[in-house]
Amino acid sequence: MDQSPILTLKNVAVTYKTRKRDVDAVRDVSFEISRGENLGLVGESGCGKSTVAFSIVNFLGRNGRVTGGDILFKGEQLRDRSEEDLRKLRGADISMVYQEPMSALNPSMRIQDQLAESLIAHRGFTKTAAFAESVDALKIVYMPDPEAVMLRYPHQLSGGQQQRVLIAMAMLNNPSLLIMDEPTTALDVTVEAAVLDLIAELQERYHTATLYISHNLGVVARVSHKVAVMYAGEIVELADTRTIYRSPMHPYTMGLMRCLPDVDAPKGTRTLHPIQGRVPSPANLPAGCIFSPRCELAQPECSLQHPQLVEMAPGHQVRCLRSLDWKDAKMIWEMEELAKEPCPHRADPNPDTVLNVEQAKVYYPVPFKTVGGIFGLEKRRYVRASDDVSFSIRRGRTLGIVGESGCGKSTLAKAIVGLEPLYAGKVDFLGLDISKPVDKRTQATIKELQMVFQDPNGVLNPSYSVGDQIAFSLRRFKTVPADQVHAEVERLLQAVKLDASYYSRLPRQLSGGEKQRIGIARAISTNPAMLVCDEPVSALDVSVQAAVLNLALEIQRSQNTTMILISHDLSSVRFFADDVAVMYLGRVVEIGPCETVYRPPNHPYTTALLAAVPRPDPDLTPSHIRLSGRVPSAVNPPAGCRFNTRCPFKIGAICQQQEPPRRDMGNGHLIFCHYTPEDLGKLKA
Repeated sequence: MDQSPILTLKNVAVTYKTRKRDVDAVRDVSFEISRGENLGLVGESGCGKSTVAFSIVNFLGRNGRVTGGDILFKGEQLRDRSEEDLRKLRGADISMVYQEPMSALNPSMRIQDQLAESLIAHRGFTKTAAFAESVDALKIVYMPDPEAVMLRYPHQLSGGQQQRVLIAMAMLNNPSLLIMDEPTTALDVTVEAAVLDLIAELQERYHTATLYISHNLGVVARVSHKVAVMYAGEIVELADTRTIYRSPMHPYTMGLMRCLPDVDAPKGTRTLHPIQGRVPSPANLPAGCIFSPRCELAQPECSLQHPQLVEMAPGHQVRCLRSLDWKDAKMIWEMEELAKEPCPHRADPNPDTVLNVEQAKVYYPVPFKTVGGIFGLEKRRYVRASDDVSFSIRRGRTLGIVGESGCGKSTLAKAIVGLEPLYAGKVDFLGLDISKPVDKRTQATIKELQMVFQDPNGVLNPSYSVGDQIAFSLRRFKTVPADQVHAEVERLLQAVKLDASYYSRLPRQLSGGEKQRIGIARAISTNPAMLVCDEPVSALDVSVQAAVLNLALEIQRSQNTTMILISHDLSSVRFFADDVAVMYLGRVVEIGPCETVYRPPNHPYTTALLAAVPRPDPDLTPSHIRLSGRVPSAVNPPAGCRFNTRCPFKIGAICQQQEPPRRDMGNGHLIFCHYTPEDLGKLKA
């Protein structure tokens, strides 16, 4: 195979024109990608990853331009090429897959027209030939029933199907370069695993050079041959994937690694080390090494001298003044880890039950369906979002609830806090029946049961300072006397690792992680007995995730707070939760202590979820257990076991006809499956 570079970037710089002055968003970026090679570009939000990708195809907008360096595609310069020349390359020899498929697909066009457009424009296909070619492309990406999908609109497809359409569209013209900008960020872990398998297979088939942008180090470890770590507009480390993960030499790279929870590490046995501070604005970069204000190993000279990208070993480049003694620094950090005693949560040995949920059902009515012709009866149908769910939580413990999107996790959480009405069932909290909606609950009950939402932007009023919003909660529930409210707000800000200066700031002046901390501060302002956290870290960078998880864990330990953590990230749940409930299509299919649920025997669905978790280990052979198809409709769930339509271990007719029995595995571990406990232990991931 020809190993000459398909894409070469040499000292590329990108500048944006603002009202005040020109801002250098990207500086001195250099790398190469050869045919059949995948380069992973990683870093926190705002570090310039997407800007680098957009600079290749000149998608920088009116105020952005490449101001330095060379961008060579197959040895030819792309800088200053005419729009007409670039238009011929885009979608043909250079393709791109975007992070949000609904933003990239035209909602007013059928899938067949969007796929055919590229073939007709670049290769002169007729509509008939383009249709046949597009169907073949959908088959290559394992799209179920591709002919029917061709006739649908984007909103009629699931997120995973939309992303497959984008990948098929990108590969239609067999491009030499494929740019993928966070293509799996918004997908469930099971869909993500299938898409990553697909990317690897297509790369093997077409030998396409790929630039893969992600903040997920586990994903990059699975698909990339080389990794470039980017920080504040510069590449700080570049090497092959195994070297990056086994022998990182830049403090930022190691810092990213230390932020990752381990799906195999029980609660209390692993400490997360978030990187202090935040990525600086390109308009206000620090002097010297731009990472020095956040670096634990920074020396006085680091703030005076800007480091160059130096090759420390063949193929391993590092931008650090202290890279020569980095191995010693790594040993120091590892010794610190060994010296620290595990800090498991020491809950009351005989705690009271704080929350007890019995056969909870949350149904949403859908439009009537006529049965028996025009004059027939109208049958009421329901979306069975949460269907017959039961569990209990003891004081000071955390229950993690995991599952794919649409399984009913968030709906159940909202029903517990009273934001969704129960169709049937009962919820007891501190010995009181709280089955009624929140507007029917007493103020004392609301005070003891608070919620942290997934998107802090949806709960923070943009017109009020964050201090005033926390103060309102204190006054509303009379947590402290009126003359102590301001001091209590400052104490709460300090509790979530923010100083008193944040009191007067507006939400728009905060980062995503800071907004989430404010949401937590407001939730704990009432000293609640229980916190319900709905995907509190799913939209955050790995460093901010680590800081928020550490904060929540610290609050639980200091206040003995009972918690529910809703998440699709099994690694975060493993780090944070004592018990875990696995939900599928409105039902709990497995529940028990984490130490038993996370190891065999598991429910087949749990086995598939664990097999799909991307692990930051390039030497680990990924499991080949994958879930086919999509989650069935909650309006008309399958008979028998609801998981039978996607189960890789389905027994046969019994799974389609009979509800699975409850299997008691001991120690509070329950599995709802037709397999016996002995047979469940034989299922292999």
